[in-house]
Amino acid sequence: MQTVLITGGTGMIGKSLTTLFLEKGYKVIVLTRKDKKSRRLNVSFAKWDVEKGTIDASAIQAANIIVHLAGEGVADKRWSVKRKQAIVDSRVQSGNLLVKALSENQHQVKTFIAASAIGWYGPDTETSLVNGFVETDSSDNSYLGNTCQVWEQSTSAIATMGIRLVTLRIGIVFNKKGGALAEFIKPAKFGLATILGTGKQIVSWIHQQDLCRIIQYAIETPSLVGIYNAVAPKTISNKKLVLAIAKKTYPIYLPVYVPSFALKIILGEMSIEVLKSAKVSAQKIQAAGFVFDFPTVEEALTDLLK
Repeated sequence: MQTVLITGGTGMIGKSLTTLFLEKGYKVIVLTRKDKKSRRLNVSFAKWDVEKGTIDASAIQAANIIVHLAGEGVADKRWSVKRKQAIVDSRVQSGNLLVKALSENQHQVKTFIAASAIGWYGPDTETSLVNGFVETDSSDNSYLGNTCQVWEQSTSAIATMGIRLVTLRIGIVFNKKGGALAEFIKPAKFGLATILGTGKQIVSWIHQQDLCRIIQYAIETPSLVGIYNAVAPKTISNKKLVLAIAKKTYPIYLPVYVPSFALKIILGEMSIEVLKSAKVSAQKIQAAGFVFDFPTVEEALTDLLK
């Protein structure tokens, strides 16, 4: 029985991933900052402290696979200077700590799955609107673009250690219990379809179940190496997405446009990302043999809002 070590395992994606791994016959170790005991068979917790640079070496030694998801939530709070630094530090310092732990300890890790984000890419171009952004495209010279660049660099040394490194640039994750979809649903419950800006901006998204399945697929497919976009193959405009959610949430709804200037006042710098159009391609992961359960928003919403 192989053992998977997960960082960020107490978060929304991490919890779903743990359940999937248990179903597939893996043991799971979750790295956490707090002392915790597990009530589930084949799940245990190990302690680490990214700020102090400490980690339970026995967890590294026991793992065959590492899935690195840890990082402060990008959209959880308004982007103050302090908050932006915390977002960067949580990713870079945790990546550096794992590299250090692997270099200093005897271990049997053969596969390392690292999270990144589609914030790597800039606003759509004429080319991306046709073909979508692909993994070889350069990072954007913006806060999120630079953050993703140093985030990926923090674990890049893993590939020189004889460990297979797969980096996933993850789109906006839709799930039942929170995250982006929950924010879209809030006004829809009152019969309002709140379209952001012009509503023409392209949203590159993924159902949480497909994201967890991609991570599992990356673990179990030795030919997967390098960077892959983790987004659904069918992107959608903000307007069409909001209207689709409203239609499934409330029988009668009123489309309401939230102007860009209002979003800038409410969200500050984060509004740049909310209003940005970024069509990201899923072609590479599909060419590698992965088949999506939820390739379209319609299929995803039917599952998530049933």
